[in-house]
Amino acid sequence: MRTDTLPKPAFKKAGADDFFKELNQEVHQRVLNNRRIQEVIKFKSVFLVILFFGLYACILKFGNYRPYLFTFYILTGLTMIMVFLNGFHDAAHGAVFSNRRSNELYTYVLELFGSNSYIWKKRHLLLHHPYPNLQHWDIDVKQSDIVRIFPESPRFSYHRYQHFYMWFLYLFYTLNWLLVRDFKDFFGTKDNYLKRVTNIPTIEYIKLFAAKLMNLTMMLVLPMIVLQQPWYMVLLAFLTMHFMSSGFGVMALLSTHADEDAEFPLPPENGSMDMTWAMYQISETKDFSPNSKLANFLFGGFNHHVAHHLFPTVAHTYYPAITPIIREYAEKYKLPYRSYPLSEAVRSHFMLLKKSGSNENLFTSGEL
Repeated sequence: MRTDTLPKPAFKKAGADDFFKELNQEVHQRVLNNRRIQEVIKFKSVFLVILFFGLYACILKFGNYRPYLFTFYILTGLTMIMVFLNGFHDAAHGAVFSNRRSNELYTYVLELFGSNSYIWKKRHLLLHHPYPNLQHWDIDVKQSDIVRIFPESPRFSYHRYQHFYMWFLYLFYTLNWLLVRDFKDFFGTKDNYLKRVTNIPTIEYIKLFAAKLMNLTMMLVLPMIVLQQPWYMVLLAFLTMHFMSSGFGVMALLSTHADEDAEFPLPPENGSMDMTWAMYQISETKDFSPNSKLANFLFGGFNHHVAHHLFPTVAHTYYPAITPIIREYAEKYKLPYRSYPLSEAVRSHFMLLKKSGSNENLFTSGEL
């Protein structure tokens, strides 16, 4: 299938009896009128940024004691992921503050972490959210030859071991964002999904390099200068931070779309999808540990991922109240709602890797 001439997918028009019209109305009546819940996301988002800077300051102040050096690096990295999941992600959807400009300003925390907020929002809002798991459109499931998920992707002999080696490679997730993935998005020419939906402004190229230089200076060079530690010890602490934060973040990101039951359909050649937008979202998304207060706090609503895909502009602090309503409608309308404990969701992802790396054809991949 040629990907340079793909028509933009268009979902089937919802009828008068579509479940989402009724669901949307009930959610607004029962949940979204509570403005106090909105104040929680504002406080949480600001508090976590302050905590990030506080922990970073502790690296510079207490880092001469080696156990503290590693402890505060790791805590800073975990807080970085929490800011991303709990604040930045909501702000990118315009869901933290009522003022659009305030949300835009908050998303610049991603530059603080060494990435580019402009391109991330294009990836997420224009490619992933409308078309989760849809091949050639959802950029988050686009594969390299390192890992095989799609049934029509080439199978190499080493893929039979991917459910082992991906445990290790996932630990490089945040380093990959910092050092590789952004550059592929900006400069890649082979099957670049982003170039279909946006022309990247020149200023973003400048911001890309400035953000990475700022992050590496802040997180690596400055501690090497300030602390009385060997340079290689600071580098090791920096790498440990990224390994730990990657493991934490990947748990949330892998547990929402890619499991044994997932389908990765090909887009129809004429662009006409045979289901409504809402039905597609609930079919290609799942929840994990939605009843866990700890998961709600740590993962910023990613564990209520069905609610997020159905109500993407709503703050994640509302999702624990929305998910039970979705369950009611799933039972009423026989919808394919799925929810697993986090441990089962992670296990299922690696079973996906095991089966798709073998000769077994795990998925239905026909056109929608």
